[in-house]
Amino acid sequence: MAAIDTGTNDLLADLDGGVLTITLNRPEARNAMSDDMNQALARTLADAEFNPDVKVLVLTGAGKGFCAGGDVKGMNSRNEGGGTGQGIDYAIHRQRVNQRATAGKLFKMPKPTLAALPGAAAGAGLGLALACDLRIMASTAIMTTAFAKVGFSGDYGGTYFLTQLVGSAKAREMYFLSDRVDAQEALRLGLTNWVVEPDALQAKTKEIAARLANGPTIAYRYMKENLNRAMAGDVDDCLDLEATHHVHCGQTADHKEAARAFVEKREPVFVGR
Repeated sequence: MAAIDTGTNDLLADLDGGVLTITLNRPEARNAMSDDMNQALARTLADAEFNPDVKVLVLTGAGKGFCAGGDVKGMNSRNEGGGTGQGIDYAIHRQRVNQRATAGKLFKMPKPTLAALPGAAAGAGLGLALACDLRIMASTAIMTTAFAKVGFSGDYGGTYFLTQLVGSAKAREMYFLSDRVDAQEALRLGLTNWVVEPDALQAKTKEIAARLANGPTIAYRYMKENLNRAMAGDVDDCLDLEATHHVHCGQTADHKEAARAFVEKREPVFVGR
């Protein structure tokens, strides 16, 4: 396992066997976002996208929480102090850039991303979790938009991802009322892929991440693009894109190895070429 210097203790990262684990690390604040955390997450994701040693990315939180979203206490301090002094246009542009570099990058990165939730994913933290391709929750974890309770409209892609996953009516309910969704309800709604007991979360996360890290990375790249385009694309565009990517994957070493393994009745060994 190799630790990666993120530039701040608010975000930890390590690479092991093709699995990059990124840990939001402010357990005393339920891993609420800090500016250092957000900027480090953007840098780490940008590096991971082009690092050939990174096959799959796991996003999790330290301690008993995943991410409480924005740091409301910090917001209150800034409000009492008169804000940042940079102006609203600067603030909007800065947040737009960071959202695309974090939630947007998790969604678009051509590698599988997995969120492991030991506890609550709230507000912007929920957006980060939903931006990932797959989610695994401890049975004690919850999800909530939370924004209505603090007078916010929502950020970090939550409105887009939640609407795609559960439909417009349920997404509106979850935003307007900001009720908590427990792990079993999240599983029923399709907001998480697995629910496990808290002490089994790490092992289950490692199991899924290892399967992905040992999989056909080129095929995963194009699967993800196909699936993302399908969320809002025209059917003919999706069909054409699928054809292009499918034929391309048929020329890869991974496909040829898998075909041989099928005939030889063994598991394929993928090499990412």
